[in-house]
Amino acid sequence: MAVIDISGYDPLLVERAATVRALVLDVDGVLTDGRLYFDNQGNELKAFSSRDGLGMRAVQSQGTLLALITGRQSEIVARRAANLGIEHIYQGRHDKLDAFNELLAATGLEERQVCYAGDDWIDIPVLDRAGLAVTVPDADSVVKSHAHWVTPRTGGQGAVRDICDLILAARGLDQVVLDSILGP
Repeated sequence: MAVIDISGYDPLLVERAATVRALVLDVDGVLTDGRLYFDNQGNELKAFSSRDGLGMRAVQSQGTLLALITGRQSEIVARRAANLGIEHIYQGRHDKLDAFNELLAATGLEERQVCYAGDDWIDIPVLDRAGLAVTVPDADSVVKSHAHWVTPRTGGQGAVRDICDLILAARGLDQVVLDSILGP
């Protein structure tokens, strides 16, 4: 029995999601709402969704590799990645395709096995290569035209959880994850 209902989704989208073995995420606008906060001392602040975190841990538990590629450099991102056990972090990378290719070389994955989520023009070269290209509802319209799917929720508000749920359900693993949480 499936926990997550994807019966109304495009079958090609579900097929793409079923082949995903790595979830690669942009940070600002996907993992966060895209706004940048600075305090009076110049410290950068970001808000992350705990539900996104649970989704990422769920796909990891089922063998999906996680990676981050971001154009900005931030200690907060490094801490969040460490908290989630994300080993592949590419920060300060304005050529995201170059970082994506480095990830493929390091992991032996093929483009078709990767889901990439991004929300701005800088993400388009990777969206065009990924087996499953995803963006968020408030992304630029040009970016949306390069995506296979637009998440129901916005960045920082559950978009990553939507992606994780799709991947788990497409692979028939959503009930497995729930059962592991509920226990015997």
